[in-house]
Order: sequence, then C-alpha cells, then structure tokens
Amino acid sequence: MGKASRRRSRQQARSAGEGGAPRKQRAAQVPFVGRPFEGLAGETEWVAIREILPAATASITLTGDGGPEGITEATVATVLPMAWAGLHRENGEVVIATQSGGASGDPSRDLVSQLLVTASVAPGMPVPSVPPPTIDTPRLQDIVDQSTPFRAEVHEGFEFWTADAELDGDAKESLERANASAIPTARIGEDSAFWCRIGERAYVRIVLPDDEDSATDALARLHAAGDDSFGGDTRLLGAFRACGLLVPVIELDPEADPAEYEDALLAWRERYAAALATTDSLTADERRAKAGLLSRQVTLR
Repeated sequence: MGKASRRRSRQQARSAGEGGAPRKQRAAQVPFVGRPFEGLAGETEWVAIREILPAATASITLTGDGGPEGITEATVATVLPMAWAGLHRENGEVVIATQSGGASGDPSRDLVSQLLVTASVAPGMPVPSVPPPTIDTPRLQDIVDQSTPFRAEVHEGFEFWTADAELDGDAKESLERANASAIPTARIGEDSAFWCRIGERAYVRIVLPDDEDSATDALARLHAAGDDSFGGDTRLLGAFRACGLLVPVIELDPEADPAEYEDALLAWRERYAAALATTDSLTADERRAKAGLLSRQVTLR
C-alpha cells in the first residue's frame, strides 16, 4: 500500500466508529450572544439579577411553548444553596439560579437548560448542575411571557432559600456563610439602579438599557461637561460592561440614606437622555473623556 493509500485509510478510520460505522457528528456549538437578554421585558433587570445583585428573586410566567411541561410559572434567583443550578421545591415551585455559572456563550439558553432540568426532577430535589445547552435548547425569549413585567425583588439576605422548609447540615451552613458575606443592597428609584455598601464606601450602579457604544458616548459627554455625578462629593468612578449593557458606577456619601438620592438620580437620567440624543460628533474633550472611560472599563464574565 502506498503512502497516499495509507493516509486515506487512517483518515477513514478516524472518521468511523466501532465496526466501521461513521461517528456521530458533534452537536453544533451554541453561538455566543453578546447581549443575551435583549428582547426580554425588563432586560436591565435580567442583567442586574445575573451580574450585580447579591440576593434577589423575580417571577416569570411561561408561555407553554418549548418550556417544561406542566409548569406555568418559575422563580429566578441570584444564587441558591451550595451554588445549585436549580431547586424543585416540595410545593412544586421551580427555582433557578442565574449566578451558578454558564455552560455556553448564551446565558439565555443556559437558564432555559437549568429550567428544563429542574422541572424534570422530583419535588424536593436540588439540581447541583446541568448539562450544557445545545443549539436546539430554546432561549428565554422563546418561552417567557413578555406581557408580564420582570422586576427583581432585592433581599437583605438569603432567607428566600428556605421558603417554608428548614435547612440543615451543609445547606444551613451555606445559608449562614452567604448571609455573613452579603453586600447591603437597595434599589434607588423605579428603574434598574442599585445602591450598595462595600466596606466603608457606598455606590450606585445603574444598568443602562441602551446600545453600549451610544451609552459610552453619552457618559463621555456628561463627564466632559462635569455633569456625570449626583453633585456634592459624589463622583463617577467609571463603568463596566455586563451582558452587552453598560453599568456606570457612582460613588456616594456612605452616611446618606439611599432614598436621599432618588431626585439626584432622576436629574442624572434626564441629563443622560439628553446626551444620548445628541447626534453631534464628540469634541476633543469628550473624546479624551471617552478614552478614560474605556481604559477603566471591565467586562463581567
């Protein structure tokens, strides 16, 4: 047998399984989605509950098209005990955790995969992890009723883990550790802006619903004009990118009550909206401000 024939034989052997049968083709990879929650009602709330809120829950209503059979509602949480991907409670409630770690480049498909597996296990059972989604796994946009508002309820701790049941053993210890490390967090205003205290400093993180590049230009205009903070001793520290959206971070007075900043936040949003609507090219000062913002940006996950 010549060299060419031997090469063909080796290639044929590699492409065949046992008994000469062709190997099953690998499932198509789930495509990366830079803005995975786009199109969902409350996109900024989805980003917040996945990326910046320590302890929060929200309810979703399912359309019944492509989702788990017999399940019309589910609860979305930040985290669950021992980093479970999901929990099917004794009362039938299905809970999935958004911060349990994604298995693909599309968190929307990851969460549906968690939902399908969690709904399939017996009531009272946790789901430590789930298989990666495939290209055939639906996305949240396919199975969630968009007429129902999605809004995160912020909790002081993780007591929502227990519902009406008592935790014991490792789960109880996990709850105690989680509560001890929880960052104090509160909503400011009606939209997706959240105050938090980290150590002796306080901040507000605002999830903007707009195109990331346009939002960055608007922030640069505000920064160049000196209008990017809430006034006084507050200051814009920068912004990070999360699930395709921009999240500016403003440092606040740690002694002030979060509710005291509601009017300042509304005024800031008005200035931001005006800057966002501006169609003129960035000035030299605004370009420098944008370069500074970009140099300090961090992408979460």
